[in-house]
Amino acid sequence: MAQLNEPPLESCTPTQAREIRARRQRPSTEPIHETREVDAGGVPARLFRPTDRADLGLLVFLHGGGWVVGSIDSHDNLCRILANSSGHAVLSVGYRLAPEHPFPAALDDALTATHWAHANAAGLGCDPDRLAIGGDSAGANLAIVVCHLRPVPLRYQLLVYPATDLTCSFPSQIENAAGPSLTSAAIAWFIHHYTGDDRETIADPRVSPHFAADDVVAGSPPTLVITAELDPLRDEGDAYAARLASLGVPTSHVRFSGMYHGFFSMADFIDDAMAANHLAGIAVGRALSR
Repeated sequence: MAQLNEPPLESCTPTQAREIRARRQRPSTEPIHETREVDAGGVPARLFRPTDRADLGLLVFLHGGGWVVGSIDSHDNLCRILANSSGHAVLSVGYRLAPEHPFPAALDDALTATHWAHANAAGLGCDPDRLAIGGDSAGANLAIVVCHLRPVPLRYQLLVYPATDLTCSFPSQIENAAGPSLTSAAIAWFIHHYTGDDRETIADPRVSPHFAADDVVAGSPPTLVITAELDPLRDEGDAYAARLASLGVPTSHVRFSGMYHGFFSMADFIDDAMAANHLAGIAVGRALSR
């Protein structure tokens, strides 16, 4: 990563940051039975199907990227792995990005796509009663809030290093401020573009689900939380997993030692990334097969 010699994210415009991210993109290496572009109620999405069965469960997946970068393409290989390892379909959602579309645009799109997936599951070869939702980083943030708002019945949620507190009040924000990968300066850049630095917006539980009421959090479906030791978001993810468990939500939490923010998308390079992908896929598969 150092050899790429890329400028710090916070020195870039959103357009430049997306161009840099696109240059990193590699062709997907994971074979899969089928991919299909779909219109999820006006929100672009890509369906990944591991088999031709017509009774699959469905994971609605929301990509990371700080609500500013990232795309269906950036998470294509990951979604292939999740579909194959779970044995169920994955619907990757291309929600609108900030700053062109600040909060609540991404959340609105996540809700729209989740509603659409439930209503149209049969046409995707899936069972509408076996839906899960998940995401990494900003996508995990959106997944949490969708679960809080409960637009449709959800069997499971997969949260990979979720952003839960945009006030950045947890100690790992200082401990891991210099990264690797994600830095405190980059986090501030993402938050600025997503919220405009409006304090009231930042403290809104739909932006920072850390501030959601206990009865809202307690209504969450069974959950897997994956965090990384060297991630500025580590402590808020750990704390959210502990809170879910304390409120009676069946919760598994795995922290990957020595890993950093973004590792989950690097299965071609990092053994722990592939292990984490399969851990997640198996957990989703068990939840959707019941």
